[in-house]
Amino acid sequence: MEISKLKEIAQYTLGRLKEYGADDAQCKVSFGIVDEINVDAGEFSLMRSTFDSSVTMKVIKDMKKGVIAINKTDYASIDAAAKECIEAADVAAEDDCLSIAEKAENEDFTFGVSESDRDKFFKRIQEYVENVNTDYPKVFIEQLIADFAESESVLANTNGVEFSYRTAYYSMGSMYSAHDGDKITSFNSTGIDFTDLDEPIIEKGTQRMMYELCEKELEAVPFEGKFTGTAVFAPSALGDIIGTAIDNFTCDETIINNTSPWRNKLGQKVASDSLTVSLIPLDDRVIGGERYTAEGYKTENCDIIRNGVLENFTLTEYGARKSGEKRCPTLSSCMEVASGSTPYDELISKIDNGILVCRISGGSPAGNGDFSGVAKNSFLIENGKITKPVLETMISGNLADMLMNVTDISKETAEDGSTVFPWVAFDGVTVSGK
Repeated sequence: MEISKLKEIAQYTLGRLKEYGADDAQCKVSFGIVDEINVDAGEFSLMRSTFDSSVTMKVIKDMKKGVIAINKTDYASIDAAAKECIEAADVAAEDDCLSIAEKAENEDFTFGVSESDRDKFFKRIQEYVENVNTDYPKVFIEQLIADFAESESVLANTNGVEFSYRTAYYSMGSMYSAHDGDKITSFNSTGIDFTDLDEPIIEKGTQRMMYELCEKELEAVPFEGKFTGTAVFAPSALGDIIGTAIDNFTCDETIINNTSPWRNKLGQKVASDSLTVSLIPLDDRVIGGERYTAEGYKTENCDIIRNGVLENFTLTEYGARKSGEKRCPTLSSCMEVASGSTPYDELISKIDNGILVCRISGGSPAGNGDFSGVAKNSFLIENGKITKPVLETMISGNLADMLMNVTDISKETAEDGSTVFPWVAFDGVTVSGK
């Protein structure tokens, strides 16, 4: 669907919302096409194209909010939904912190390729499966989903804001495990977003390293004992730890409710001097990153933590109004942890007693950051070397303390099209087994 048509639908929607009684209104109209290829149990199982359209509406009436979303774009459906959205506002609670974005400079954004090369894409996926089968014969691809997604969207509001965005790029994700006779590893996954088909997909990111480690996990043994030492989080697991800490300590809920241990620490040290965490949707290494926020503001990259100092909370405009703090210029999940100066091998060589964590499975942490989880696809580090893979291994600690206890960050990074992460060593983590 053409962007001009989406803009027409958006303006029609806003007109109806105002006509039905909205003081302020916002809508987002989206249309997408996805060409998808599936591999299940090592065999090609599906090739299809899907189409999706949606209209999301938000109204403010008498300082009360109504929100509704529909998957149709015809005017009759929009009329009916607009009336329901107003009705939802009528029965909502009054809140004087509700708002919509003020108009700045409207823009049309584009990212990605002009069209899919379907034949070449399919051949690259075939090649990928063959590469894994040949180079990592003990690895079994349980499921692979690859797609080319093209989407167009328009966000507009009654203050005159209007942004449009077209994206088109390739993605591939695989879930896999290793098998050797009666031995089977825990499953793991890897994924990548990309815009070119110039090289084999397996060469992108750290996929080869992940498959090599998977085969080594076949020799995993239950961990016995307990120690407090250094946990090195691989890029595949780092996002869970850093992302959970940021969500737990800087989001609307914890800042508004004053439950975050960082509530009064803007501009203060909350992490090791070596740690910088940034949201980077506009970075050249990011594929199809956000260009405008869900609230109708133009996106900007920003630091959450810079050299250990808390620079921003991750607050929406509503959260900022409610808490009296400033709005975060993006809430994108595209994140970078800045690399260090220590080569990965040297980082490992410095550790006498620790664990390399490649995946972690666990529940939400406590409000103060206390957490525990199962270290999956993980290896002991002993006397400066990665030794045996381990099973049934728990790790625990406190997220706020861990960020203060970063001992090293690798020079190398892994890029997957949405994040840029190094290997990070945290001290003071408890490792326990049977």
